[in-house]
Amino acid sequence: MKSFNFTYLCKDALEFCETLKSGSVDLIITSPPYNIGKEYETKSSIEEYIMKMLPILDEIARILSDKGSVCWQTGNYVENGEVYPLDIYFYPYFKRLGLHLRNRIIWHFGHGLHCTKRFSGRYETILWFTKSNEYTFNLDDVRVPSKYPGKRYFKGKKKGEISGNPKGKNPEDVWEMTLERLYDDWDAQIWDIPNVKNNHPEKVEHPCQFPVELAERCILALTNDNDIIYDPFAGVGSSLIAALKNNRCAYGTELDQSYVDIGLERIRKLSAGTLKTRPIYQKIWMPKPNDKVAQTPKEWREAK
Repeated sequence: MKSFNFTYLCKDALEFCETLKSGSVDLIITSPPYNIGKEYETKSSIEEYIMKMLPILDEIARILSDKGSVCWQTGNYVENGEVYPLDIYFYPYFKRLGLHLRNRIIWHFGHGLHCTKRFSGRYETILWFTKSNEYTFNLDDVRVPSKYPGKRYFKGKKKGEISGNPKGKNPEDVWEMTLERLYDDWDAQIWDIPNVKNNHPEKVEHPCQFPVELAERCILALTNDNDIIYDPFAGVGSSLIAALKNNRCAYGTELDQSYVDIGLERIRKLSAGTLKTRPIYQKIWMPKPNDKVAQTPKEWREAK
């Protein structure tokens, strides 16, 4: 059994933050409630929702280390069919706290509810902020294979020299995982990571479960070994698992005791080496033309 350094409590995030020293956390990564009426939240007006979150943002800014980052992953609030992009609402409040936006990352996923009066939503965003201009960023830990490794400078002092890096290329400000039928590398513009639905190996009893892989990419890039990661809305512990899996320390708070219990069981399985997670950087499965689910149903063909 592998031992881990973590704290995972059924406790209010604001209350827990107040127990932490200023500048003591290296990465805050979380997916807060979206105010859409899930079983773990009470839906309110967009204004009330944002105001309720502001004290937590204040504490996040206080406990964040000078070299630390915030990854605030969120989606949309919908009222009477109108979409309110929550990342845009949150952005000015983070700025007022003196944080610096480094990237607005797009997380694309292929499954979700099918809308009837607007296009079906298939993405969410991660706002990556830093406390200062001197922040941790481990580029080599997240490099991707170069599409043209033999490319050379065609002019200037370096003309004729190889222009790339032997360790791979910078995945730019947003990533896409490989689609097996399209690419052999990640050279694209969105993070295409499957959301956790029924057939996902990580699926447990949570309606909006956070993929371990999504948190893992941020943790590898933005923290070092033994750094402290905190998730104020930890749910079933996916971000904590991503942290512990990569030799980091983890704090998590969650108001629903049943989710904490599930998360603790997942951490016990991680310690025992029996927890199933989707491997980071794994290609996304795409149906082949002869797969049954990829073929037009007989009923539809006959209807024509």
